[in-house]
Amino acid sequence: MITMDRTGFKAALVAAAEAVVASKDVLTRADQAIGDGDHGIGMARGFRAFADALAKLDDAGASACLQAGGKALMMTGGGASGAIFGTFYTASGNALEAEAEPDPTALAAAFAAGLQAVKDRGRAKAGDKTMIDAAEPAIAALAQQQGALPAALEAMAAAARSGMEATRDMVATTGKARALGERSLGHPDPGAMTFTIFCEALARGLR
Repeated sequence: MITMDRTGFKAALVAAAEAVVASKDVLTRADQAIGDGDHGIGMARGFRAFADALAKLDDAGASACLQAGGKALMMTGGGASGAIFGTFYTASGNALEAEAEPDPTALAAAFAAGLQAVKDRGRAKAGDKTMIDAAEPAIAALAQQQGALPAALEAMAAAARSGMEATRDMVATTGKARALGERSLGHPDPGAMTFTIFCEALARGLR
């Protein structure tokens, strides 16, 4: 198992957060199709705070970075999405050993704990057309990887995108999109898009 040094992982997390910020308009348009159109604004604000929180940390490991970023996101992202994504990253950081350098196995276990915290908080499950539909297959793919973390995160990102694309064929059963019923078909879930953008940028940052 090959680990990634903490400096490289922190920089990749910042780059991933900034990728979500840069995707504000894309996420806004996606949310306008099935929601109230504020997802992109909230996520841009929250992930900007995520990146800023990490910039203030000196020589911090993965656990501290995820906790700090998650807490900042939860405080600033607003709405249900801010709470959900903030919960995911905070719980993921809590699940990592404080001084552990990330490897695929440890990171997959941490993200699995984060996802479970999201499920416990929102009572959603796979198939409900939420970020879970991207996160669950992504984390499963990461857990199957061995070797270098960059390649493992590439597999995670690919699985996240497949999961996100699959939400186009799902009827929303939670949140504001639930009121649309079958009219939500054909549109990807904005939360799943956000998770995918983050994963893809994280993988790019560690290449």
